[in-house]
Amino acid sequence: MSRIGKKPIPIPTGVKVSIQADAVEVQGPKGKLRQPLPPGVLFEQQNEELTAKTLRADPELGKFHGLARSLVANAVKGVTDGFRRDLDIVGIGYRAEVRGKQVVFALGYSHPVVFDIPAGIDIAVEKQTHITVTGIDRQQVGQVAADIRSLRKPDPYKQKGVRYTGEVLKKKVGKTGA
Repeated sequence: MSRIGKKPIPIPTGVKVSIQADAVEVQGPKGKLRQPLPPGVLFEQQNEELTAKTLRADPELGKFHGLARSLVANAVKGVTDGFRRDLDIVGIGYRAEVRGKQVVFALGYSHPVVFDIPAGIDIAVEKQTHITVTGIDRQQVGQVAADIRSLRKPDPYKQKGVRYTGEVLKKKVGKTGA
């Protein structure tokens, strides 16, 4: 049994949960998510709480027990509060702007970089150098933020590029002449 899998998931008011054999559907004020479940794990709803259970006491199911619980908890949090990732653009002449369903970046290349905004994701650009990625699906928000960061990875020596807000860039250790 997983310690994380044993924790109950509180269901806030205004959130509807429907449990099927292979998935859990969560509907809330921000939208609707369907989270598929790994085989061998099922959910039960009791008194405004969801609990994850394994079908049998198999140690191999322990990892899926905690995983399934975390994924459903993220879905519940996503439809109530949502998720966000903040990125900063650092560099002279580096900037971004939203044009319709696209974000156009100037990142020091000879051409502007055009990034299409996927469905279910909102991107806001403040001050041309601060990007906020928001959405209800935690995995999709993180993947879009990682894709934007990969357009111009941060350079630890020149301190330029697209980085997560608060990210600390580490330089490699130099040679010691001993």
